[in-house]
Amino acid sequence: MTKRDLPLVETGNNSMKLSPDDLAIFGGAPAFHEALHVGRPNVGDRERLLERINELLDRKWLTNQGPFVQELEQRIAQMIGVKHCIAMCNGTVALEIAIRAAGLAGEVIVPSMTFIATAHALQWQRITPVFCDCDPTSHNIDPSCVETVITPRTSGIIGVHLWGRPCDVQALAEIARRRNLKLLYDAAHAFGCSCQGRMIGNFGDAEVFSFHATKFFNTFEGGAVVTNSDDLAAKIRLMKNFGFAGYDNVTYIGTNGKMSEVSAAMGLTGLESMADVVAENYRNYQQYKRQLAGVPGVRLTTYDETARSNYQYIILEVDETAAQISRDQLVEILHAENILARRYFYPGCHQMEPYRSLFPHAGLLLPVTESLVKRVLALPTGTAVGPNEITKICQIIRLAVEHGDDVRARLPPRVAI
Repeated sequence: MTKRDLPLVETGNNSMKLSPDDLAIFGGAPAFHEALHVGRPNVGDRERLLERINELLDRKWLTNQGPFVQELEQRIAQMIGVKHCIAMCNGTVALEIAIRAAGLAGEVIVPSMTFIATAHALQWQRITPVFCDCDPTSHNIDPSCVETVITPRTSGIIGVHLWGRPCDVQALAEIARRRNLKLLYDAAHAFGCSCQGRMIGNFGDAEVFSFHATKFFNTFEGGAVVTNSDDLAAKIRLMKNFGFAGYDNVTYIGTNGKMSEVSAAMGLTGLESMADVVAENYRNYQQYKRQLAGVPGVRLTTYDETARSNYQYIILEVDETAAQISRDQLVEILHAENILARRYFYPGCHQMEPYRSLFPHAGLLLPVTESLVKRVLALPTGTAVGPNEITKICQIIRLAVEHGDDVRARLPPRVAI
C-alpha cells in the first residue's frame, strides 16, 4: 500500500508558522489535528490480506507451522540468501530462543544504545548483559570497546544493527573468532538491508528480526531467526515448539514461540508491497535531508545509499550548544504540534531497571551512549507521511532553532515528555 491508498494525517493549521507565537506550545493552533506517530503500521493490499485470511479460515489451520508460515519462511530465506528462516511469535521470543540455542551463559556483551528487549532477553534467562559503548557516528556497538569488557565469564556478543545501518561485522567476527565467543545480531531494524554486498541475516551465528506492527514490514506481531547453521536451525525449531520432534515425541526443552497463520498471511501480503514502502521511506528521507540541511545544531543520520536499506528511521542528533535549544525542548515543542517525535533510546538500557540498580556506575564506561541518549530523536515517516507533512515538520524545527534563545526563555524550566 502506498500513500495514494492511505489517508494521510489530517493537518490542523494550514498556514506556515512564522514566529514563536505561532507554535502550539505558546498558544498557536497545533500543526496536526491527529497525532502523527513515528511508526504507523503499513497494511499492504487489504483485499489480498482478507483473501488469505478467508483461505486460512476455510482450511481451519490456524497455527502449528501452517502453509502460510512455511511459505513466509521460504520466501524470506530466499530473499536474504540464507539457509534457514524460523518464523516466531515476536522478535523478543525469537531473540530469547536464539540466545538459548546458541548456548550463551554467564556474561554477554551488548550495547546499551538499544531497545530494552535486547538486554531483557538475556537477563530473563539469568545471563548478565555487560553494556558496551557505541561508535559516535554509526551509533552501533564499538568493537574496540568490546575488547575492554571481555572477562573469563563472557560467552558471546550481541550486536544491534541500529536504524538498519550494519554493525562493523568484520571486526566483531574477528573478535568472536579470536576469543572463542558466540556472535548474534539483533537485526530488529535491519530487515531488507545489506552490508558489503550481503543481506543482513548472513552474519554471525544467527540474526534476529522483529516484525512488530511499527516496523516497516510487519506481521501484526512477529519475528524470525535466520541462520546458515543447520545444527542451530534444528535446535531453534525444536525449542520454539516445546521441543516436539514429532507426534508425542519431545526430545528437547522448549517453549511456545510459533508464529500464527494470520500473522504469516499479513507477512506474505506485506512482502508484496515491501518495495513500494521502501520507496516511500526513501523519498521521505531525501525530503527530510533537503529541508533540514543547514539547520544549526541539527544533524540528520544518513544512510549508505550504495547498499540496500529500508530507510524506516528518520534520526536526528540535536547539539544543544549549536541549536540553542535542547533535544528534550524540541521534542516538547513537536509534541504540542501533535508530532510525536521519540527519544530513541532514552535513557539507555543501563539506566533502566533492573540494570540501574545492578550496575549503578555503568554510565562511567559509556560516555558516547550517555551523550547520544540526550541528543537523538526520531521523526515520523512511512506511508502515512507525505511531502506536506514533512515540510510542516521541518519548518517547525527550523523555526524553533532559528529563535532558539527566545523559545528557550519562554519554555518552562522543566518539560515533561
